[in-house]
Amino acid sequence: MRRASDGRVIGGRLARGVRAVRRERYVRDDVYVGYHHEDVEATHRGPAGERRWDVLRPRRGADGARRIALIDSNVALHQLDALADGRVRDVVICATVMEETRARSRSSYERLREMCRDVEKRFYVFSNEHHGETYVEDVAGESANDRNDRAIRAAAAFYRRAIPVSACERVTLVTNDRANARKAREEGIDVMNVLDWMRTISDEASLTDLVVPGGGAEIPDERESKRARAAGSSSAPKFDEHLDAGSIKEGLAKGELIKGLIRTSLYNPFEAHVTNEETGESVFLSGRAAMNRAFDGDSVAIEILPESEWLRPGSKIVTSDIEDDAAATTSTDDESGGLAPETAEETDIVGAVATSAKSGVVPTGKVVGIIRRNWRERGYAASIDMGKDGKGPKATGAGFTTRVLCVPSDRRFPKIRIQTRQLEGLLDQRIVVVVDDWPADSAYPEGHYVKSLGVIGTVDAETQALLLENDVDDRPFAPAVFACVPALPWRVTEHHLAEPGREDLRDLLVCSVDPPGCKDIDDALSARELDDERIELGVHIADVTSFLHPNTAMDEEAARRGTTTYLVQRRLDMLPGALTTDICSLVGGEERLAFSAFWIVNKSTMLPDETIKPRFTKSVIKSAAALTYEQAQLRIDDATLNDDLTLSLRRLRDIARRLRKRRMENGALTLASPEVKFEMDQQSSDPLDVGMYVTRETNQMVEEMMLLANVSTAERILEAYPAAAMLRRHPIPEQKMFEPLLKTAKACGIDIDPSTNRSLAATLDAAVRPGDSYFNTLLRLQATRCMSQAVYCSSGQYAGPERMHYGLAMPLYTHFTSPIRRYADVIVHRLLSAAIGLCPRHESLESSDHVKAIADVCNIRHRNSQHAGRASVELHTLVFFRKRKIVVDARVFKVRANGLIVFVPKFGIEGPVLFHEEKNDAVLDEDAMTVTSGGKTWKIFDQVTVQVEVEQLPAHRSRLLITVVPDDTPRGEALVEAK
Repeated sequence: MRRASDGRVIGGRLARGVRAVRRERYVRDDVYVGYHHEDVEATHRGPAGERRWDVLRPRRGADGARRIALIDSNVALHQLDALADGRVRDVVICATVMEETRARSRSSYERLREMCRDVEKRFYVFSNEHHGETYVEDVAGESANDRNDRAIRAAAAFYRRAIPVSACERVTLVTNDRANARKAREEGIDVMNVLDWMRTISDEASLTDLVVPGGGAEIPDERESKRARAAGSSSAPKFDEHLDAGSIKEGLAKGELIKGLIRTSLYNPFEAHVTNEETGESVFLSGRAAMNRAFDGDSVAIEILPESEWLRPGSKIVTSDIEDDAAATTSTDDESGGLAPETAEETDIVGAVATSAKSGVVPTGKVVGIIRRNWRERGYAASIDMGKDGKGPKATGAGFTTRVLCVPSDRRFPKIRIQTRQLEGLLDQRIVVVVDDWPADSAYPEGHYVKSLGVIGTVDAETQALLLENDVDDRPFAPAVFACVPALPWRVTEHHLAEPGREDLRDLLVCSVDPPGCKDIDDALSARELDDERIELGVHIADVTSFLHPNTAMDEEAARRGTTTYLVQRRLDMLPGALTTDICSLVGGEERLAFSAFWIVNKSTMLPDETIKPRFTKSVIKSAAALTYEQAQLRIDDATLNDDLTLSLRRLRDIARRLRKRRMENGALTLASPEVKFEMDQQSSDPLDVGMYVTRETNQMVEEMMLLANVSTAERILEAYPAAAMLRRHPIPEQKMFEPLLKTAKACGIDIDPSTNRSLAATLDAAVRPGDSYFNTLLRLQATRCMSQAVYCSSGQYAGPERMHYGLAMPLYTHFTSPIRRYADVIVHRLLSAAIGLCPRHESLESSDHVKAIADVCNIRHRNSQHAGRASVELHTLVFFRKRKIVVDARVFKVRANGLIVFVPKFGIEGPVLFHEEKNDAVLDEDAMTVTSGGKTWKIFDQVTVQVEVEQLPAHRSRLLITVVPDDTPRGEALVEAK
């Protein structure tokens, strides 16, 4: 073993105020090379007696040679989709490459690490910086990149010496860097670019299409040369060049630029808004030129235009990509037919409140720089652009690459240009494409093909697409995760009963009340009389943390998934099924571990006695019954039933009524959101019927019990850990966010006071219209959209009123009641266990920053899961209407200059009704919220009769088509032939 000095800062640079630290690095000559072949010298098999495994097992490729490939850092950073393909194996990744990848892109590094952990991939990380023959000293004046390239070449040369031809014919350095390749050849190293390397593995287009063109490839990128030729044309589209990082920083410091996230309009892909991070003010962007190659979610630098150039956001419905002449595409936003949005995040509420009441123009700007890209590494669901005629592009010839445009499923994103050799096989496919670049002289971003999801329009393919679009993982659990699950059949044992702090409550009458078909039962309830004056109320939650321990593979996976995702046809669990539906689930008639909370309720008030603190304990329970909401309601309402279970349910109902009444008196809001349920064909899995979800009083009963448990838990963990408790807060909306609601209310002659949640609740309750029972629901739908979503946070982030839950009118709130399906609840269980002295607080929960980091991930996963669930409902609604035309009642929910946005209560869908363009006689009155066309006037919330069907579009695409029909048209459905 020898010592070498190392003064490098890997992946970094020296700057003013930063001192280079010279370190000693120990190097040795017996570092394992990953290949335990008999012809490989023993020195390279690692230290004597040390256990090694045969990682590399090179097999003969398409070129007939056994090959081990070493990749450079640029390949690791930019060719991950190609590297991830199952056919790519036997790759050596130098520690130098891993370090540089980690320094430049944490997400790329994690993905590369995942490949290295996959034993089937046979990727080996070689410690080249610690081997005497591969460690290279720094050279004065040499850049960090050049030094790293030299180190990788040294490793490639060493591998060729260490592994004889008899063991492996080819040891190849894979690089797209021309200079690196040239130097490698001069040093006698076998070298290839990525595309040529892939062709030695397989010449199938499904593999070579994964290669990202360009990036310094030795073979000139075909798209670059074509773009260069196009640039010489006067008609070549051009964008303004982006400012460099230094200019952006200077502009922000001087106040000449503003920074914020760009959010593309749900209604019009050519309009966007950027909210100033410092002031919260919104800036309007109009047109692709102003958006200047920014993608939704990018962090951008904005220049405000002179006030004379300010514009007014469009008031027309945009249903196709008119500006860049795209074919109409399937869309899930509410302007083209889909499930009605629920919160401010899902609408253009920011843009709406920015509009000036006088002129309608708003502060307008343009993107001048990209601070941070938000391109999805997993890619975008898309389809090949078939053009206006629907015939699609033609392949340039067998085996040749064809350049085509792909249309993302999410119309907020522009078309993406890719190159492919398998065009004919992709025309009817939902595919995944990744964006690689968007040069200023290209009308579209450049990308590459990743994979096909299936035939467009099929439930399986579109479900895969919506999971991708919402970043929801549906991969099976890894063996290491299953290894954490107790063996089945599992039973409560004497060991569990003897655990300190766990009470035996198996004789307590407990039951659960859930939706039909529920398998992952988190909660159960009890209400027993103690005497003539008191009732003991109990909420019992699955004790998941007795099985889910920190620093295990299962806990890491649960933290990454964050939540269970519920689709129409299936459930994507946060935890393995053995836990969610068996071991942890509080199924009827089985003994289960629980975390119980108890309150003493005064019979005189039917409210918890506030002089007695809630009591928490671990327990063992045996649920007497797992009831549905309907079954529980029937028991409660049946006067002939007076058994112990029914009497317990009635006590729960009575307590819930008083709890709910108290919440309403405190200003809790009763909001509205469309919940849809499907009746599915058990054979075909097609939807047979769809309608709004019916709620019963038992739904409210369970809700009140869960709210009580969550509030009491929040108070207990905050008392124990004031700076690091996991809470759930609902921010108080800014008054300007209510302007759309106030405008609607004014047009309807209604007074709404949103100054406090109490005044908002009171005025919403009073907002009724005689003879129109649904009018109040429509107002509440609009009120819901004026508010942001509730979010998880650490108590150390906020103080006092900032921690409150606005919608529930609760000073403190958290999530405790669903640990089977929410990771935030798992964290709360761990905090509560520590707070009541059952265990020490885990080190990961000791600081506010740590809790905040967990909360941030939970927020993202919860939002993604909600969006995926809604997208699944929209997909199945579309499938349902493919065979049907249905005439149904609807309500005008918005008025536009060229049509209406209508809400269909029966199906919970919202979509556009377009006026005939040739008439062009529509008159919009935004103050009165009316629009007149063809001699007829429609007003906000008017009742209309509509026909809902599926409209077939080019390239196997479809969308919901809603048209107004005469009011005397018979209601009902007519079956149509599926297309």
